[in-house]
Amino acid sequence: MGVMVRALSLSIRQLSDRRIAKVLAKSVALTLAIFIALGVTLRWAMTGRDPCALAPGYTCVIGSTEGSVAAVLLTLVGLWLLFPAIAVGVIGLFSDEVVEAVEDRHYPDEAARAKPPGWREAIRLGLGSAGRLILYNMIALPFYLLLLLTAFGPVALFLIVNAVALGRDLDEMVAVRHLDAEQRKARIAATRGGRALTGLVATGLFMIPGVNLLAPVLGAAMATHRFHGSRG
Repeated sequence: MGVMVRALSLSIRQLSDRRIAKVLAKSVALTLAIFIALGVTLRWAMTGRDPCALAPGYTCVIGSTEGSVAAVLLTLVGLWLLFPAIAVGVIGLFSDEVVEAVEDRHYPDEAARAKPPGWREAIRLGLGSAGRLILYNMIALPFYLLLLLTAFGPVALFLIVNAVALGRDLDEMVAVRHLDAEQRKARIAATRGGRALTGLVATGLFMIPGVNLLAPVLGAAMATHRFHGSRG
């Protein structure tokens, strides 16, 4: 746990780095633009439709208070489930800039040996991360709904599901600079606990309003410290 605290502390302190701040501005702007587009699309898709009909056996009058509440709840659930996926997918496009900045400051020898991924690999990382998070949360969706009857069930499940996915994705954003495909596969099998812990902290950051905008960059920076710490 001390290693994780150190990684988070160093990552927070480096937010003032101009290179990190530049990535943060780009990633936040693109993430918000995507969510605005999704919101507009959802509003268009739901216009003239019964939002309650998405739940089998339920109906509500379009334009009524219950219909409006259902539409708002649908939007909030969608944002809750999709925000980490979209944000991490976006940061995957710029992750190498974050990792490079952290390595230049704290691990210069490793930075000199790194092989930055090309734009095709960056797109693959971004889309793969987003797709994995969406898939995991869609699989867990029925259990989220069942756990609504409990006080903390949905939050606990959200933390577990996203910790597993985020831990892998964030670690791969660093590993791709230093390991080949076979070595990355071997690392996935050997570092499950450490990756899950990184993913858990990152997921926790996603759940704090305002801080969630910083979470993808902080997650990539933390994963960099954890990657080099585990190899050292």
